[in-house]
Amino acid sequence: MAGKTEQLRTEITNQIIQALESGNSLPPWRKPWNTTNSGPHRNLISGRPYSGVNPLVLQLASQRHGFTSSIWATFKQWNQANGHVKRRPDNVKPGKWGTTICFTAPVAKKRRTDDGSEEEDKYWILKSYTVFNLDQVDGPFDQLRPSETEPTKLFEKFEAADELIAATEADIRTGDRACYVPAGDYIIMPPKESFHSGPDYYETAFHELTHWTEPEHRLNWDRKGEGYAAGELIAEISACYLAAELGIPNSDRIDKSGAYLKSWLQNLKNDNRAIFRACSQASKANDFLLSFVRTPEPVEAAA
Repeated sequence: MAGKTEQLRTEITNQIIQALESGNSLPPWRKPWNTTNSGPHRNLISGRPYSGVNPLVLQLASQRHGFTSSIWATFKQWNQANGHVKRRPDNVKPGKWGTTICFTAPVAKKRRTDDGSEEEDKYWILKSYTVFNLDQVDGPFDQLRPSETEPTKLFEKFEAADELIAATEADIRTGDRACYVPAGDYIIMPPKESFHSGPDYYETAFHELTHWTEPEHRLNWDRKGEGYAAGELIAEISACYLAAELGIPNSDRIDKSGAYLKSWLQNLKNDNRAIFRACSQASKANDFLLSFVRTPEPVEAAA
């Protein structure tokens, strides 16, 4: 089991490394936006968004195959919904038509102690499922398929972003740079009109708000001795998760991604658990910030 878990971590990490090194696409956590109902990657049956590393894995599959939908389910779930997964195209290698996602599950095992009594040990294992995108399925799902963007709805969702920022009651001050200042527990943001676009502004604000969740009296991040670049990776992923959740178009803001790319790649190559830790913390920050404006909904760790 340990060997299978390690293999799965390595496979997922290698996918992300290849995407970052390719230079031909956005980082996998930055989702191009061109439809009204694409949104966060969600499960067909529960309607819940996937969490942890799974949104990145699903986005990589979407980029690779050109999917436009954000809805996924297992082969069995599609069949139960009267759907039929399409035959694998000839240009897709065997075993690569479905997308492998993973989640951790607790396992309890009893052991006998030195004094003869029984004691229960609990540990976590990594499990995997194969899911298929709505674009890979035939069936009665027209109401779920993406439609063209409607600007009025998009603008309304920008208002939702303003609502979230205000609801946190974070101390946000105007300045000539964007940063979170731990010593004073406040955020500095340039004026909104100085940004190239609305998405650039909101994604930057979400990035700094993610850092704002770090202190002990909020989420008390467990950094495990990881450096500054690891924190930036968490904030970048969380900002993109939030933008997707609130319907904000993909930002053109890639300067931070470029600046820290080398450090991120080195970290991922040295440790195949790094991206899992970063995505887990990004999901926690995302949920914490969204809780200011909505009742938290359970996330879909797996199908």
